[in-house]
Amino acid sequence: MKKNTLLLALVLIAAAGWKFLLLCMEVVPFNADEAVVGLMARHILAGERPIFFYGQSYMGSLDAVFVALGFAILGQGVWVIRLVQIILYLFVLLTTARLGQEVNGSQGVGVLAAGLLAIPAVNVSLYTTVSLGGYLEALLIGNITLLAALRLARGPNLAAALLWGFTAGLGLWANALTLVYSLPALIYLVTRLWRRAPSLPMLRLLGGAAAGGLAGSLPWWIYALQNGLQNLTGELTGSAVAVEQAGWLARTGIHLVNLLLLGFTALFGFRPPWSVTWLALPLLPFALAAWGIVLAGAYHRLRQPGDARAEYALLGGVGLVLFAGFLFTSFGVDPSGRYFLPISVMLAVFAADFAVRSGAKRWLRFAVPAVLMLYQFGGNLQSALTYPPGFTTQFDSSTVIDHRYDQELLSFLKAHGETRGYTTYWVAYPLAFLSNEEIIFTPRLPYHSDLRYTARDNRYSPYEAAVSAAARTAFITARNPALDERITAGLRRLGVSWQEAEIGDYHVYYALPAAVRPEDLGLGEAIE
Repeated sequence: MKKNTLLLALVLIAAAGWKFLLLCMEVVPFNADEAVVGLMARHILAGERPIFFYGQSYMGSLDAVFVALGFAILGQGVWVIRLVQIILYLFVLLTTARLGQEVNGSQGVGVLAAGLLAIPAVNVSLYTTVSLGGYLEALLIGNITLLAALRLARGPNLAAALLWGFTAGLGLWANALTLVYSLPALIYLVTRLWRRAPSLPMLRLLGGAAAGGLAGSLPWWIYALQNGLQNLTGELTGSAVAVEQAGWLARTGIHLVNLLLLGFTALFGFRPPWSVTWLALPLLPFALAAWGIVLAGAYHRLRQPGDARAEYALLGGVGLVLFAGFLFTSFGVDPSGRYFLPISVMLAVFAADFAVRSGAKRWLRFAVPAVLMLYQFGGNLQSALTYPPGFTTQFDSSTVIDHRYDQELLSFLKAHGETRGYTTYWVAYPLAFLSNEEIIFTPRLPYHSDLRYTARDNRYSPYEAAVSAAARTAFITARNPALDERITAGLRRLGVSWQEAEIGDYHVYYALPAAVRPEDLGLGEAIE
């Protein structure tokens, strides 16, 4: 017991130490989605109460609430956002250790599972170091949901029913990804309790779970009452990313290809989510073999009768529901890797179980986790030493910006009095956060090379009002020659004078004699 506790403490220290090292190396750029979380946290401290991530209603503001708490204690800064993520990830590791122990009855399995995630696959490293608005919370809430289900299945317990319902409801609001936990957990509970619990206690448990679920998802229902249920249910099935024009069968086929070629390679850490570059290539065949052995062992456990069979099916069910959601909803258009985070936890438990409890030869049980840890470290190290892009959330290469020039850009804009204007989504919100909202550029410019634009990029209406009221505006682009050509041609057509500056990846059009709007240049969408 003491040995495992010490080992778990060392795992937590190693995990936190690795993340702090990445941050000290400055290889994790501060991108727009994370900036939106920081801005939401700042606005929460100022009295605003956003229910969802600005501009989308499938991911709640829970992460921003945690960051706001960090800001209140430590002050406002990017490092505080990252510190909150590190703390949340340590709780994910703790609950993973508990999950491994509960499923397998072995504390050693739990500790090793957490150890395999201390320096995880690059995909997990990325999305548990930066904030995208709720993916770490989804992992933590999901682990607790599974733990509550396991506790409830072992004996009727009202407290466990309340906890399970609360976390399932909270997850629905915090990040709809948690449905991949709550749905298989519900099936697991029904099959385990249906014949074991008398009708009256069963009704009490159902009532407790329902009450907990309502309490946890209360913000979701408040939003539904204020804005209608249709928008929320649409977001749950991926309306925010529904850009495909093909028929349902063709879309499903494309999603299957995305899953097999891009999703799985990111999930197992063979490539970073932002690129198709192979990671730690000399070790990759060994890692592939190790994961094959782990999956074969998990399949063997699922077929083996015994007390842990249902629990293993529960963990496997998380993967099945996730894959089904990816294949049959619009979320399958995005194989970057963030949607596969829950499976990484399940895989860590499977790998730890193989190493500790399988009947394989001792050298093989040692070699499998050793190879996986070494490979994951190699992939992380390779990504850290390749900057730019470093650990970036941008999986479209045209949106990867060298953020080392952000401060130089801010200084330039302040020196020339250019505090209002227009840019793309990936530039606007980091500028707003880093300048303490002194410099406001709204994302009314397209960032795609074909210049297509969606009004969803313009997420915060007070910024639009501030820029619309400005007597003078500037434009900022980043690595988009087609956009630069359109802006230049439009300004010439208007017959106005301007100046240009290149600052790293940024191209600034400034010193315009009056306010020029994107629609004047034939860009974006006009604001009514």
